[in-house]
Amino acid sequence: MITTANRIFVNPEYAALFEEHFRNRAGLVDRMPGFVSNQLLRPVNPGDPYIVLTIWESRAHFEAWVHSDAFREGHARSGSLPRATFSAPSKLELHEIVLDTSRPELVEEPHGKPFQPHG
Repeated sequence: MITTANRIFVNPEYAALFEEHFRNRAGLVDRMPGFVSNQLLRPVNPGDPYIVLTIWESRAHFEAWVHSDAFREGHARSGSLPRATFSAPSKLELHEIVLDTSRPELVEEPHGKPFQPHG
């Protein structure tokens, strides 16, 4: 299993708009093979980013999503928020799940190469 953490820096005056936009997302990822969950994490400390956290059964499932027509369609609305919503560029991180105490039967994700979103 893997997680993706998309760190999104939102100006405080746009926080409510950003959250509402996320609540009304296309939701296409929810129907993708290998998709487990999607969470929007609100920062507690000023200046920290929101985190969009997804969990996938495997890296292959995530990469299939990234290269799908559904991904392009689902992210087409991303540009509809005002540019001033964001205080810095977002940063996508992938993490291989080595241990999950809620899933003792979990088979560790094999160590993979660095992620290239356009590769």
